[in-house]
Amino acid sequence: MSIVDIGRLQDLRHARHSITLSNGKRLVLFRLPNINSISRPLGENPEAWTYYAMEAECPHAGGPMADAHIDIEDSSYIASCPWHAYDFNVETGESSYGIKACTFPVVVQDGRVSIRVADAHDLQLAQVEPVSEKVKFKHGPRVEPSGPAVYLGDDSSLCEWCVHILNTSNPEHKIELTTHLFSVFATREQTQSPMQIGAGTVAPPQEPPRQNLTQVKPGQMPKAGKGGNLKSRIIMLHALANIEQWAIDLAIDIVVRFAAFRTDATNEGDQPQPLPRTFFYDWLKVANDEAKHFSLLRARLEELGSHFGALPVHHGLWESAARTACDLRARISVIALVHEARGLDVNPMTIEKFRNAKDSESVDVLSIIHNDEITHVTTGHRWLSWICQQERTDPVQVFRSNVQKHFRGAVKGPFNAEARQQAGMDKDYYEDLHGQPWKGEVIAGG
Repeated sequence: MSIVDIGRLQDLRHARHSITLSNGKRLVLFRLPNINSISRPLGENPEAWTYYAMEAECPHAGGPMADAHIDIEDSSYIASCPWHAYDFNVETGESSYGIKACTFPVVVQDGRVSIRVADAHDLQLAQVEPVSEKVKFKHGPRVEPSGPAVYLGDDSSLCEWCVHILNTSNPEHKIELTTHLFSVFATREQTQSPMQIGAGTVAPPQEPPRQNLTQVKPGQMPKAGKGGNLKSRIIMLHALANIEQWAIDLAIDIVVRFAAFRTDATNEGDQPQPLPRTFFYDWLKVANDEAKHFSLLRARLEELGSHFGALPVHHGLWESAARTACDLRARISVIALVHEARGLDVNPMTIEKFRNAKDSESVDVLSIIHNDEITHVTTGHRWLSWICQQERTDPVQVFRSNVQKHFRGAVKGPFNAEARQQAGMDKDYYEDLHGQPWKGEVIAGG
């Protein structure tokens, strides 16, 4: 057995850390509230926290367990893989699917954290990094004409929060409020006072407002070129930042617009099913990721001497949202499984352009976005599949019929088949698929 020293307890305060050992093995270290303490303020009392370590890749299909959704079941923490929702007890590694993940005992002693690895000798720590969950807020003094972000009261419902964020035009406030909402909702899910959903009590805006942006049609956007010079890279990053800001609103909108959704009772004896609370958690997690992505891109633009709003933007993603506002199945199909899946196709090529330009800082940002977007497509696939399972329909056919009805243009390659497969989409979903006639570009990402 090897006892691997991970570091000082006071330095491991993130919720998750990525661990690389000297033999190349990768683990994830979770810092979770002691189950007996979650109903009380935790602060930095070491006894209020518990540490767990498990293998970094899901044993089912290699999904990133650092991005796992954490639940409590039978007084134990359960980590669910973000790709296909395989669940694992973080202490024992056992799963309801009959497979098992490798877990590793964590020892906290004398102010240090160590991990015990069986059947290994002389292992050492190669690297420990906090998992990126932080957004980048603007630094230094800020002059905000609209003042500070407005927070709602503790008794406000989830839908009230969502409409408030959708109606927030200041992008910095939108980042701040989105990350706050996800944190509060996720925290209260583990208590006896979860946030009320408030389905049907408020209506989302027809289109979220924007602040100090010049809007053009997608075909009139500046041409980025191949990324060989600074101007080209700024154009690409600005276009991506615009998409990510709309992606925040798309994830928030799906929560409030479809909060009262019920499945169809297509067979005699079936009962319409409401959306479980995990639906709202999953899409708030997507919104939180999109806020992080927008903040990273906005910060990178500023580091390169530009700023968000320096170039015109388009509203193409929201046009797709408007066309799918009547049906949750259509919304998931077009936004998550076409636009966002298209991002999986083009992201590697974009990253390569920045790598060729030796812009490693932008490569790091774009790599974070790409890895997160695989989990977003997975979220869309998971919830479309859940609806179809309740309604006894074929998710592939439901997806294809909604794309043919609501999407403008062909679903064109080249496809990143590996990333799409990781997200649950095999070729039956997207090959030889056409929507309504359209000569414009297919917007990628979100």
